[in-house]
Amino acid sequence: MAKTIVPIGPYHPLQEEPEFFTLTVDGEKIIDIDVRVGYNHRGIEKLSESKTFDQSTFVIERICGICSTSHPFAYTRAVEDIIPMEVPERAKFIRTIIAEGERIHSHLLWLGLAGHFLGYNTVYMWAWKLREEILDAMEILSGNRQNYAMFKPGGVRRDIKAEDIPVVLKKIDSIIPTAVMLKKAVIDDPVLHARTKGVGILTKENAINYSALGPTARASGVARDLRKNCPYGAYDRMEWDMIVTENGDVFDKVVVRVLELFESIKIIKWCLNNLPKGEIDAKIKDIPPGEGIGHIEAPRGETFHYVRSDGTNRPARHKVRAPTFMNLPTYKATILGQTLSDATIILAAIDPCYCCTERVAVRNIKGKKLLHGEDLVRMSQQKTELLRKKMGVK
Repeated sequence: MAKTIVPIGPYHPLQEEPEFFTLTVDGEKIIDIDVRVGYNHRGIEKLSESKTFDQSTFVIERICGICSTSHPFAYTRAVEDIIPMEVPERAKFIRTIIAEGERIHSHLLWLGLAGHFLGYNTVYMWAWKLREEILDAMEILSGNRQNYAMFKPGGVRRDIKAEDIPVVLKKIDSIIPTAVMLKKAVIDDPVLHARTKGVGILTKENAINYSALGPTARASGVARDLRKNCPYGAYDRMEWDMIVTENGDVFDKVVVRVLELFESIKIIKWCLNNLPKGEIDAKIKDIPPGEGIGHIEAPRGETFHYVRSDGTNRPARHKVRAPTFMNLPTYKATILGQTLSDATIILAAIDPCYCCTERVAVRNIKGKKLLHGEDLVRMSQQKTELLRKKMGVK
């Protein structure tokens, strides 16, 4: 049978953001894949270097709407590593609460989309309805349903009021029955099993070789979670379980995220019930020259930030590595030999976030012209006109 090229992207209905995958298929069987990145760059790192250390927190928060706490959490830890310093205990608990609230809403968003990709729109509707409850709780705590603006170098910007704690606990408890129903729907449904079990298997060996992160790695038997392996915030103050499964297929990736919902609920409730008294901000005045790193366990895996200070009030260099940057290459290990109909759900199983991932490095080579935005637009228009002529399009 003749080989066929099937392009997915860079703009595709099942991709929320641009990325380009070229599949080579033999009939319905995928025999090769090429992944092209670099379609989405907003210059966040460069923008950060033009802002003060405090202002940069708001810029970093907008790397991704779904990971809008993960990046500020890692960034503020990197800045605090330069000094170095410990943030107040109460601030650590509040940071943990916000981070776990984000994990719940991120996993529910992914679960709903996964159901939609599979044609299982009941899961889609229930997951997103449940997600509204956690977003309401986050609004009570931070004033925002997303982009919470809670983090700052040295602590948090907003305290949790005593009168809000019972309200939030009630909200959290109210989602448990529906979450249990979703768990049963996912773990017991034979149709979902048929579409996800044995599909897109990432072996433990490949997960390690590709340096996979987060649920993508834990679904393949790799027991790696920074909240356990390198504790920060309030994660070492309580008992909670790292969810690890062994099969590495799409089904196990679903199971890991569903079971993590209940661990996040457990962590939030414990932190709210044991919230210590005290300050929420160390009130940092100056950042000395030096380098710092900050990493945290985001919903998709380890988010890593590097910050360098030259002694001024703004970062001299800021580098970000998102978990999708590490997880995306595993697509080649999981999709070969699979059928074309499973291509999108195998990709979706890593919960990709391309706006977190995309980075462009600009290097000014001596004797070469440095291109600017206007040059790129002009070159794009010229290429489009050339293609029009070749295709005979007026």
